[in-house]
Amino acid sequence: MTAGPVRVGVGAQFRAGDVLHVTRAASIQFSQRPIMFRLIRVKTDWITYDGWTWLDGYQLDEQGNATARRSIFVQWAGLRLMAQPAPPAAGDGRNRHPNQRRPPVPRRTG
Repeated sequence: MTAGPVRVGVGAQFRAGDVLHVTRAASIQFSQRPIMFRLIRVKTDWITYDGWTWLDGYQLDEQGNATARRSIFVQWAGLRLMAQPAPPAAGDGRNRHPNQRRPPVPRRTG
């Protein structure tokens, strides 16, 4: 599913939806408990120290589900880009919005 983290250098370009592994290398606050983070946006309009940035996104659990929305202050050099899982196959039902109804099941008669 994932090929592991890929080291990303200073000034890397991330896109919304990228999944990052955030560890102590990115910020001391993640020294005891690294997190997986799905990026919403890089706050390029906020002035920071050289090599640091603010990110908006979602903290993910082990299954890749969002558990909390967060803004984190991290060093570019410490971020690891995770390989993206393959998209679900068409028609397997996993790509349906949870509020969409399933088609009715025909009833057996007789």
